[in-house]
Amino acid sequence: MLQFLLKRLWYGLLVLFGVVTLVFLLFKILPGDPARMMLGQRADISSVEAIQRELGLDRPLHKQYLHYLNDLSPLSIHKHAAEQSLVYFSEDTYKARPIVKAGEYVMVIKQPYLRRSYQSDRDVTEILWSAFPNTLLLASVSILFAMLAGVALGIMVSLFRSQSLARTTLVLSVLGMSLPSFFAAIIIAWVFAYLLGDITGLQMTGSLWEVDDFGRGEYIALKNMILPAFTLGIRPLAIVTELTRSSLSNVMAQDYIRTARAKGLSELRVITQHALRNALNPVITAVSGWFASLMAGAVFVEYVFDWKGVGVVIVDALEYYDFPVLMGAVLVISVMLVLLNIFVDVIYAWLDPRVRLYA
Repeated sequence: MLQFLLKRLWYGLLVLFGVVTLVFLLFKILPGDPARMMLGQRADISSVEAIQRELGLDRPLHKQYLHYLNDLSPLSIHKHAAEQSLVYFSEDTYKARPIVKAGEYVMVIKQPYLRRSYQSDRDVTEILWSAFPNTLLLASVSILFAMLAGVALGIMVSLFRSQSLARTTLVLSVLGMSLPSFFAAIIIAWVFAYLLGDITGLQMTGSLWEVDDFGRGEYIALKNMILPAFTLGIRPLAIVTELTRSSLSNVMAQDYIRTARAKGLSELRVITQHALRNALNPVITAVSGWFASLMAGAVFVEYVFDWKGVGVVIVDALEYYDFPVLMGAVLVISVMLVLLNIFVDVIYAWLDPRVRLYA
């Protein structure tokens, strides 16, 4: 199992290296001068050149790439700054602890540095860290709702074997899969928050934290998460329902299921204790993929409902061509996707030991 895990981690590092390279090259070919965006269009040439030197944009492309890798790596090499236990690198504006010194160079250990925003001059890690918990919470609630409701509906269709129920579920699943999230967000906000707002008590916009009108500070408003979580959960709900139904139908035709029935077990017990575990493999794959998609694709839903997450940060960064924020957001989402896939592979290996033999 340890060898299986180490191999998956190595593959994950290779994927992240490819993502970092692609993101760096992609944002380098996009139009726009960061120095002029920071100083304005009327900036003089000397100020623009000073900003370019400060950001390292006057270096050759390969040196900028190596410098970017050096920033992202937990282990990086720099010129020795001072004889002290804690070295501050003024060029990169991060702090690190030295571990190996060789002449004028020192290898340090640090957290990955995502650089600073062109617009606010805030650390990108700080910007994403303040918004990421809201997106993670929204995606987690959405996928949990989709998984629980989808598995329950799939079991219900397999248990009752009603043609009308199966057809109704199929129609709703196809409708849910074909409905774009941004369009669903507008419709759901209009119906449940505008037309039925007096009944539901829900608002069209709102984030996790709100300010009390009577001056008692901030408080958590969980009701603001209902509509965006439901909107994000519609599509994975349809996928999970259909996968559970079709996978259970295949598993229920196996010999060991007939043996369990011959022992006198109830149909519900046969499904929950014998069939469901083997039928959940494709569901786990779908849930993991959709969870990563929700983390990356919640942009429009968050923007429609004004949910202060990574989606709003990405839209604002796109509006002002704030490349470090965009690059940092893409990299964070990529890391989440890789870690999630590794976790799913481990779950696979635990559920079915045969997976380790072909890994």
